Amino acid sequence: MAPAPPARCLPQSALADLADVPATSRWVRSGGTRLHVLDYGGPGVPLVVLPGITSPAITMDFVARELTDLVRPLVVDVRGRGLSDAGGSYSLEEYAEDTESVITGLGLDRPLLFGHSMGARIAAVTAVRRKVAVRGTVLGDPPMSGPGRGPYPTTLDAFLGQLAQAVRGTDADEVAQAWPRWPRPEQALRARWLASCAKDAIAATHRGFENEDFFHWWPSVPGPTALLYGADSPVVTAQGAQEAARLHPSAAFRKIPDAGHMLFWDNPPVALAALREALRPMLT
Repeated sequence: MAPAPPARCLPQSALADLADVPATSRWVRSGGTRLHVLDYGGPGVPLVVLPGITSPAITMDFVARELTDLVRPLVVDVRGRGLSDAGGSYSLEEYAEDTESVITGLGLDRPLLFGHSMGARIAAVTAVRRKVAVRGTVLGDPPMSGPGRGPYPTTLDAFLGQLAQAVRGTDADEVAQAWPRWPRPEQALRARWLASCAKDAIAATHRGFENEDFFHWWPSVPGPTALLYGADSPVVTAQGAQEAARLHPSAAFRKIPDAGHMLFWDNPPVALAALREALRPMLT
């Protein structure tokens, strides 16, 4: 008999958050995995949004709702997070297959892809695989760790410690100890939703940050593509940004001042303006 999957939980207060989100829940299947997507609707070009390692879709709501005049955001609960099923290998190519299933399952015509952190890696791999047609990609602070490179700057123990707090029951004050710069509503939202992330999904993805090489895929990402990174990010350092520019000279780059890895949480107005600026020329 297969072992039971690790426990995931959502308090009633977390589910109630969905009532305040101006989006419709959509469901698709990727093989046997059910994936949940928040669809903000509208007539604009679809923008598939892929969040980070411990970020359920709802934690990107404050970003998505600022884009609805420009695009139709669809934010994915990546497998093992939020309301999506857990299970599988959590490899970059499996995540890309899930993204392809979202695009085909929802009938999205040449969407844009935007990913932050883990999601940026997924967006890059999805574009390179060319199994679905996309208009362009925007990558937000993609982890550049990998074989022969330095380790990912946040340890797995740190992630799992925060997850344990969430499973036990946490609040915005405790979240602020790890993420002091975040807006208070986002600290509170993380406190309610982090426990929806599967421990094995976090652990496998963290291993991938050090075993799967972003630079294996990056030079082949088709244009147009843009890379946003934090001026103070330990994930995309100045050296990493220079290497990325050298390997993909046609890509657009934008450094977000007064921001670390968590671009939109650290400096929301500037990061949002940069994302909008990156997306606009891709809408034609």
